[in-house]
Amino acid sequence: MRSDANLAGPMADPVPGPRSESPGADVSRETSAPPLVDNEDTPIGRAAQIAVEALGRAGEGLPRPPKTRIMVVANQKGGVGKTTSTVNLAASLALHGARVLVVDLDPQGNASTALGIDHHADVPSIYDVLVDSRPLMEVVQPVVDVEGLFCAPATIDLAGAEIELVSLVARESRLQRAIQAYEQPLDYILIDCPPSLGLLTVNALVAGAEVLIPIQCEYYALEGLGQLLRNVDLVRAHLNPTLHVSTILLTMYDGRTRLASQVAEEVRTHFGKEVLRTSIPRSVRISEAPSYGQTVLTYDPGSSGSLSYLEAAREIALRGAGFQYDPQHPHQGAGMNNTQSMAEGIQ
Repeated sequence: MRSDANLAGPMADPVPGPRSESPGADVSRETSAPPLVDNEDTPIGRAAQIAVEALGRAGEGLPRPPKTRIMVVANQKGGVGKTTSTVNLAASLALHGARVLVVDLDPQGNASTALGIDHHADVPSIYDVLVDSRPLMEVVQPVVDVEGLFCAPATIDLAGAEIELVSLVARESRLQRAIQAYEQPLDYILIDCPPSLGLLTVNALVAGAEVLIPIQCEYYALEGLGQLLRNVDLVRAHLNPTLHVSTILLTMYDGRTRLASQVAEEVRTHFGKEVLRTSIPRSVRISEAPSYGQTVLTYDPGSSGSLSYLEAAREIALRGAGFQYDPQHPHQGAGMNNTQSMAEGIQ
């Protein structure tokens, strides 16, 4: 499967809704509004300025990968921001013009909810793909709020899939075969895994080439990661030799606490270059967005959470294209070397 740039052009209007006059529009001097910079000394003015900058950043083009990047978002520890990071990174990449598919492998279906996708029991879902060999094309739905973003939803039936998969032929590679048979051009596939290391997660690891691990900046951050890394090594050795941990994303970062800084430093010491320079802060807006069936990018594009996910998505895209990430000049710098193997140290 390869990306098709001609079929996946950047969207003209990343966030639906009315727009103000462009800076170059011919507007009467008597009726023109004062520039936002004059209002930056007020809270509303600052928020408006941030929102404009965020929307402008989302419209910037990013290099597309030469082939579809399949990223497995996994961590058997619950509550670390797997689903939140999956949907918001996917929306960020789509707002940058990429074509992105989110595969919801969590029986709770939270990624489907956050993207506004209907996933009640009668909806064709990823369960039908895994257990009944239904074509992935028949279950994928477009996300209304974000052009170029699609979702293969999860339903409650997926809760029993682990047991039903045990007796099936090639049970570990059923998702891989479904993705390989998917004919539409895609730039990224993000697979949201359940908080466990069962057959659903193994299917994701066999199907993907990269593993993205969200780690929350809290006391138990590194607990249990050793087992996840050992499972990645086992899958790489026996089922998927291309699998590697390419990205570590720090989530729930609170710069006011010493603990968050200590955890971030420890994670960067253990994992080195795999850790994104961008971290995701604690944000009320990020938590509120799913209750409205939205990502934080469409719910509040000027919030700190939205800006952080946009920046993290840029960093992921630039790394994948071989560019050195620079927060000030993202498209400059020498090409990067191949990602080094993950440092040992989590036991």
